[in-house]
Amino acid sequence: MFSDLSQSPLSKNLQRLFWLRNIAIVAQCLTFAIVYWAIDIVIPWAQMISVVAILSLLNLLTWVRLHRKWPVSHTEFFLQLLIDVLALSTLLYFSGGSTNPFISLYLLPLTIAAATLPWRYTWVMAMVTISCYTLLLFKYVPLPHEHSNHLIEFALHVSGMWLAFVLSTVIIAWFVVKMSSSIRDRDRDLAKAREQALRNEQIIAMGTLAAGAAHELGTPLSTMAVVTGELQQEYKNDVEFQSNIHILRDQIAHCKQTLTQLLAKAGQDRTEYGSELPVDEFLDQVLDKWKLIRPSVKFSYQCTGTQPAPRIMDNQLLSQSILNLLNNAADASTKCIEIKSHWENLMLHLEIIDDGEGLSAEAMQRAGEAFFSSKTPGQGFGIGLFLANANIERFGGSVRLFNLESGGACTQVVLPLLEPIMS
Repeated sequence: MFSDLSQSPLSKNLQRLFWLRNIAIVAQCLTFAIVYWAIDIVIPWAQMISVVAILSLLNLLTWVRLHRKWPVSHTEFFLQLLIDVLALSTLLYFSGGSTNPFISLYLLPLTIAAATLPWRYTWVMAMVTISCYTLLLFKYVPLPHEHSNHLIEFALHVSGMWLAFVLSTVIIAWFVVKMSSSIRDRDRDLAKAREQALRNEQIIAMGTLAAGAAHELGTPLSTMAVVTGELQQEYKNDVEFQSNIHILRDQIAHCKQTLTQLLAKAGQDRTEYGSELPVDEFLDQVLDKWKLIRPSVKFSYQCTGTQPAPRIMDNQLLSQSILNLLNNAADASTKCIEIKSHWENLMLHLEIIDDGEGLSAEAMQRAGEAFFSSKTPGQGFGIGLFLANANIERFGGSVRLFNLESGGACTQVVLPLLEPIMS
């Protein structure tokens, strides 16, 4: 009903206050009915019904306000509580004032204010409720009293006190539990925000270092390309040498192309600006590029899904993230890697299965942390999985690593897709 609302704690609390006021209005109507038909007490019905009607109208306006986008402030929430206090005071004024057993309901808005608002609002609410209670000690419309029915009236008074206590206890307990849940949710969101900020700082630092390294590597790669070209021309008759030098030149060309793309795309910080490709074509491009990087790795690939294939953002960060996961699996594998892709309901499910030793207990716990690597020193920097996970999460996806019962480990990637273009 309120799915479009801000998820701030005060917005949630105003929703709860709205429903709480609905319950109070229904309870007041039931009480009026019982008093009118069962107890037969003469009270100012017109004035009291008018108060409930006005309160219902104000709650309707609150319902309309809950569908607006602007956030709920402390002052607004305090004014909402003040409306309930004034309505309760008016009802009590026309039904016995401080002698009414429901006078203890003043504790409800005070408790809610103490649980949700800063201390200054709580003290103002405390003074307001004390003032209203004090005023009702002297100014009120007394309930009709008959000496012959004194015992019955006393029993009704005691029953009313019991009912007021039960209502106050239930409502206070319910609201405090919900408030505790809101506070835990807020703390969890803050922890995630802090973690995301720290991750972004690490990514920016690594991006800065990567840009500097790209500039520094340009000159050595150009020198290597010139030298290998001269060697290729000098030893034309050596077939085996020509084959090896050809592989070396391809690897140098790929490194130069990667650095060029890195520098060209360094300013593209918004994934929404990337082009789109059918998901099967995108995966084929990633695997073709991976075969150039790791030509010695053996793998099998299975691709299933509905046609026409949905589309995916063709972004350098996304493809590089998948390449990082493939490289990790290749490093852990001993013989062959199994790659499976399947899409349905505009979600891509990609599995990369290796036949290695699997993940250790420490790796299972710390996988994805920056600069943590389970490889031997000098063979890994511990940033590939970290960056892959961070980038895939930016695209709305997730990465999960787990060991298989048959041996080896599985890297499971889930990514959202776009609608296919119908011909």
